[in-house]
Amino acid sequence: MLHIPSARGASEMRPGQDPAREPLLEEPRMSATPAPTHIDLPELFTRRATLERWLAVEAALSRAQAAHGVIPAQAADRIEACANLGSVDIDEVTRRQSETGHTMMGLVLALSDAVGDEHGGWVHWGATTQNVEQTAHVLAVRDAHVELLARLGRVLAALASLAEEHAETTMAGRTHWRQALPITFGYKVSAWIDALLRSKERMAECEKRLFTAMAGGAVGTFASMGPIGPAVQDEFAARLGLRPMPVPNRSLQDPFAEYVGILALLCASLTAIGDEIALLMSDEFDELAEPTFAGQVGSSTMPQKRNPGKCGEITIVASQVMALVPLALQGVQHSHEVEGARSVIVERAVEQAIMGTGRGLTLVAEVLEGLEVRTEAMTRNLEISRGLIVAEALMLGLAGKTGRQRAHHLVHEIAERSQDDGRPFDDALRADPRVAELATPEELERWLDPSQYSGLSADIARSTAARAREAIERNGESPC
Repeated sequence: MLHIPSARGASEMRPGQDPAREPLLEEPRMSATPAPTHIDLPELFTRRATLERWLAVEAALSRAQAAHGVIPAQAADRIEACANLGSVDIDEVTRRQSETGHTMMGLVLALSDAVGDEHGGWVHWGATTQNVEQTAHVLAVRDAHVELLARLGRVLAALASLAEEHAETTMAGRTHWRQALPITFGYKVSAWIDALLRSKERMAECEKRLFTAMAGGAVGTFASMGPIGPAVQDEFAARLGLRPMPVPNRSLQDPFAEYVGILALLCASLTAIGDEIALLMSDEFDELAEPTFAGQVGSSTMPQKRNPGKCGEITIVASQVMALVPLALQGVQHSHEVEGARSVIVERAVEQAIMGTGRGLTLVAEVLEGLEVRTEAMTRNLEISRGLIVAEALMLGLAGKTGRQRAHHLVHEIAERSQDDGRPFDDALRADPRVAELATPEELERWLDPSQYSGLSADIARSTAARAREAIERNGESPC
């Protein structure tokens, strides 16, 4: 696949468009040790990267047109040779943009001048601004998409290691903020993995709709190129490693809104992980702790504070991405064959969603890779209820001798009485003559052991970790 430098652009006469605009959402650098990354996401959407991609798209378009006899081959040779920032000066593009009041026209004129009088008239032949801008933006999104998948792979790798290491680390499972049944920490992690794997599937599934090239002209009817137009678009897309847009209508923005929605779902799952870790860091649980660095301060007033700072930042950036979904949906609602303002809306939503998601994935990876799992606290918390957490195991054990309904009634009665009286549940059980008639002390001891009643937690943790590792191995596959 041809790798094209990144770019961003603007369709003609977009309201409020600033040709020198940089990304609206800079990727914050708040961590003590920034995560390693292959691609700097903000760099994909800078002005320089934008112009580089526009030029690369213009070159690919000219090559596709020459291949089908729309423009002379010599013109395509010359356009391709000059379609770079070594031949086209950024300052000249900016000057032409100011003169014309049109973002793309500044580049077209500057490139035409660089190509020269003999072939300059073939630049941007039969194309409209959004053909170049949107196709170039898709290339930027594709590069970002590959990077997001890499960062998601890093998160999945950390989760897989935790699931494997703690497949049998018993802890309290909780429902409605109360202890429910024993689980293992590996099982808890497997639920996080499962959600993220579905996000990865959604990201892969949308690629065929998202990574498309558009070359249909002003309203998408190929009027400027005629019957050969679809073949030119096919060639154009192939040269860029994209798919041709089936109906190159400029108002069709739903694939971009879909992508924002997919990233928002991913961020919701990241928030769930961060929030759960933060909750289990509280003094009342003390089961997890996010990593810290030397000299870190949690409070200017309370010197003992060790706050879940990164988990809080995960919530902040992920919430910003989730809030972009309505904005992206606004960008889908075009009037007629295109509306410039809506195109800007959806484009900005995509860029900001990419930035926020990238930051969220990096933060989650940092937290998970340095996560402190306090197994002693997990064991201690299991013992708080003195057997209440395994009341179901006790009920089922007794049910084999007296029937389920009677056993449920008996255990429920003892549990309620012990909680009302403040008497430990296990003591109340052993003191009840009805229980003594039905179960031996050895049976009671076995039924009251939380580590014996975590079900298939360990198996689920290990199998889910294996699924995560399989998904990581597929991260290197082409997104197109």
